[in-house]
Amino acid sequence: MKNTQQEALSFNGLGIAPKLLEILTKLGYLTPTPIQLQSIPVSLERKDMVGIAQTGTGKTLAFGIPMLQLLAVHKGMGLVVLPTRELALQVDDHLKIIGRKIGLRTSVLIGGEPINKQLRTLKFKPHIVVATPGRLIDHAGRGSVNLSNVKILVLDEADMMLDMGFLPQIKDILKLVPIERQTMLFSATMPNDIVKIASKYMTLPTRIEVAPQGTSAENVEQEIIVIGRESKFDHLRKILTDTEGSVLIFMRTKHAVKNMTKKISQIGFSAAEIHSNRSLVQRRKALEGFKLGQYRILIATDIAARGIDVKEIELVINYDIPEKSGDYVHRIGRTARAGKNGKAISFVMPSQIKNVREIEKLINKTLKINKTAAELNALKEVVSNNDQRGSTKTNFIRRGRAVRKPFQSNNKPRAFGVEASQKPFNKRILDRTTGYSKTYKSFKSNKNTASNNMSGNSRRISRQSKNYNPVQLSLTDKEKFRRSMLRVAR
Repeated sequence: MKNTQQEALSFNGLGIAPKLLEILTKLGYLTPTPIQLQSIPVSLERKDMVGIAQTGTGKTLAFGIPMLQLLAVHKGMGLVVLPTRELALQVDDHLKIIGRKIGLRTSVLIGGEPINKQLRTLKFKPHIVVATPGRLIDHAGRGSVNLSNVKILVLDEADMMLDMGFLPQIKDILKLVPIERQTMLFSATMPNDIVKIASKYMTLPTRIEVAPQGTSAENVEQEIIVIGRESKFDHLRKILTDTEGSVLIFMRTKHAVKNMTKKISQIGFSAAEIHSNRSLVQRRKALEGFKLGQYRILIATDIAARGIDVKEIELVINYDIPEKSGDYVHRIGRTARAGKNGKAISFVMPSQIKNVREIEKLINKTLKINKTAAELNALKEVVSNNDQRGSTKTNFIRRGRAVRKPFQSNNKPRAFGVEASQKPFNKRILDRTTGYSKTYKSFKSNKNTASNNMSGNSRRISRQSKNYNPVQLSLTDKEKFRRSMLRVAR
């Protein structure tokens, strides 16, 4: 019994080849994550699969191990498509670590890197190509990469690729690869566009859902601070002074990231920046320096929300609350990795409280909300001004919560129609049931005639509905899968 439980919590018994098991053991991979435990056996059976899991759950090994084993047996080429350069480099590093001892050759095709270097790696006929959609299409147009030999296709972080506008490129890639192939799709959420892709381009895929959509990372202490725009930086400086360890700060725009990096460096903290205006070399240097402790603080846009794999991040600060609630989950997922604890603090302006409610609805959790002293004073000042002006907005605060006072007017209600004139009026309206118009002499006759027509219509509709008996058509397996995916998406 104990041996059975140990096998269930290890890579033994998942169908992995002994040579790969030996490599995993030497590298310290002893216990599979839930997504690895469920997806590896399905992938080794060469079935199409849709995996719903958050970042940081071990998806790279979930598709990397089966891909290495299947390509060794059935030959051909593997293709992994990801949305960002950082994710592509991260996946390539993981695959090389495992496949180094079995002679694995890979090629990374990403933007921001000299294309001649990529052409040289393609000449050695790589076993696996890791690419971003745009650069992969460029190479296919040049004829430098042949996708007709792809046996296994992986679409990782598919929802992020759609958010970044890569849907046309994904469709082009799916047209270039062979129809007879194995496809694995991984995503943190399941929007309708991904459901359509799975239904159209995959063969009855097995759906594996490790955690419900929008599930936030475990072991993360989440806190919301309601604060004014002008008070944000002072409060950030206080947090950085009172805490220790590495800090990841998210901001909405690349220009804001650049300015914040300068301001934080000026007050004595070591900081680096990552955004789309930085070159690939600069981004890799910033990320490596953050991993090695050269920089205590890393400031980034959402481009890094899923591309940073650093296990020692102790604090994530959302200086700007994300526009999409799903991005909040990916941001705070950068901390509390590998079973460790972490904290996430989000600055929210009073006008952005609705964004907090959307986040709470997504993660199905009530977040701790604190107000700074300056914000409370500002709210009280607004309240007193509203009282003096007789505003219809918030008029007082009870126990720290804003309460809306109902509007009361001294004006008498206006009278309309028959009440105002006390005389019958003529109105020409269209009788929708018979197709011709009638002239009604008074309000009462108008009302009575209209009600009679509606009742007649309802009787005719009810009689028709009783006689209506549609033929129940049986659903195909593909249509059943599509409908099940739509239910998950809701």
